[in-house]
Amino acid sequence: MSTSQIAFLKGHGTENDFVIVPDPDNALDLPATLVARLCDRRAGIGGDGLLHVVRSAAHPEARAMAGEAEWFMDYRNADGSIAEMCGNGVRVFAHYLQRAGHVEEGDLAVATRGGVKQVHIDKGGDITVSMGRAILPESGVTVTLDGRSWAARNVNMGNPHAVAFVDDLAHAGDLRSVPPFSPPAVYPDGVNIEFVVDRGPRHVAMRVHERGSGETRSCGTGACAVAVATARRDGADPTETGTPVTYTVDLPGGTLVITERPDGEVEMTGAAVIVAEGVIDSAWLETAIG
Repeated sequence: MSTSQIAFLKGHGTENDFVIVPDPDNALDLPATLVARLCDRRAGIGGDGLLHVVRSAAHPEARAMAGEAEWFMDYRNADGSIAEMCGNGVRVFAHYLQRAGHVEEGDLAVATRGGVKQVHIDKGGDITVSMGRAILPESGVTVTLDGRSWAARNVNMGNPHAVAFVDDLAHAGDLRSVPPFSPPAVYPDGVNIEFVVDRGPRHVAMRVHERGSGETRSCGTGACAVAVATARRDGADPTETGTPVTYTVDLPGGTLVITERPDGEVEMTGAAVIVAEGVIDSAWLETAIG
């Protein structure tokens, strides 16, 4: 990797924050150790994850999607591990593309490891992402924490989730470490775990432990999983009734609006913000990759 100056930006979606590294030609090597250093909140830039911005045609994992989506969101968790999808990350990714002049308001497609996602950038600034259909495996899990246990709903939104309904969000503890769940074989590659309480009709609040990142202020795919799990708990399935269902989901970092359509597509709407941009210090980078 060249240690000449590397550009970065910092952005967030409902306070789920990311280091953004523009690299259209996929010229940068970003090993897990470097990503973890960049996302370190005390010794690096700090973030819940990293958005590596690459043209699909330039990335081996995305070339097959290049005909549908020019840009690939090569997403990494804060510990450097690779993730399939990040809903808040897609909104911030799209906002960056607009800010950089690569796209305009309106519709665009973004390639991810969870497939091609359709995005709409509103004139008012909100961004809606079509997150795909939720998969609801029959295998469930039990989450146990501080002597309490909850049956959790297994939901896959391109990445795995376990949704547990609780009486009090404080019951989730500090969520710095992975809440124990069983049987572990249901999620061999780990899982995002959401704890959910009701706030009103079609209105819930949640906290989340994100796989590879710990507790985050927001999780877009988690909010979608929560909305779908809550709809099923409430006896609503748009694919059967033909009527869309919308839930407001409060997270520590803000609010997302999630709609499940009759065709099964789940849409997420929320804001995205760029807060800073600059270059990574070459001397720090030499140390980080050394």
